[in-house]
Amino acid sequence: MDLSITEIRNVLTRTTGFLKTVTSHSAQPYRGCSFGNALCGAGCYVQHNAYVTQGRLWGSFLEVRENAAESYRSNVERERRWARRSRGRFGVFLSSSTEPFLPQEFRHRVTRKLLCAMLEDAPDLLILQTHSHRVTEYLELYRELGERCDLRVHISIETDIERFPGLPPHASSVERRFEAARTLSEAGIHTAITVSPLMPIREPERFFARVSSCASAVVIDHFIQGDGTEDGSRTQRTALPAAMAAVNADSVGLAYRDRMVETALRHLPGRVGVNTGGFAGRYLP
Repeated sequence: MDLSITEIRNVLTRTTGFLKTVTSHSAQPYRGCSFGNALCGAGCYVQHNAYVTQGRLWGSFLEVRENAAESYRSNVERERRWARRSRGRFGVFLSSSTEPFLPQEFRHRVTRKLLCAMLEDAPDLLILQTHSHRVTEYLELYRELGERCDLRVHISIETDIERFPGLPPHASSVERRFEAARTLSEAGIHTAITVSPLMPIREPERFFARVSSCASAVVIDHFIQGDGTEDGSRTQRTALPAAMAAVNADSVGLAYRDRMVETALRHLPGRVGVNTGGFAGRYLP
């Protein structure tokens, strides 16, 4: 992996597209993702973003934005004013184009420093989105942040299957992510499981029963309508759909998502979100 140290002018990016109704801003402590060669990277929509990749193979590079915390401090007041005027409140999605808790994080501590800056001057809403069980390592910060803002931790668990033929392994095992969700929930942190992108689930009843036992809510998001295109055309260019179909041919269609939503509702009534609405905290009745 090509690792470099960089600086960023403004770590707070005003959201458009999928996230526009979720938060006013996103924040990326890193550019690139060392999980790009793991299962979550196989269908990751960011690999199609030429601005981010600049012609580089997804998973082959990581830029460490060492001044992310200082950038937040420099820009937060202006961005808060814009957000409250334009979007109603100042919300940050951390992160949409990288993983905040990469192995490299625990050497460079960029995410931790950014969270500490938010403790000093908190947004109205903070959503931490992760594929890693190591999210629990900053638990003491979340308790303090939860007193200063609306804090939600989203842990992606897209399947109950640990390995798919033809695809790399998970960066963080299904089991360890479930354990992380339980740890956060037991600490009083609002925790949601994001089944995103939805992959084949071998035992749906057991899976969603387990979700209900360790999370406040679940968000179900298929690659169709969830990868930034209505028909999932970005993901169709990757190896993910074929690998999903090899396990369950129905899983590549929206009807499969709808069946999983019905199952989830039996276990989490009033706590099931779909697509963008779910990420924004809007749940089905």
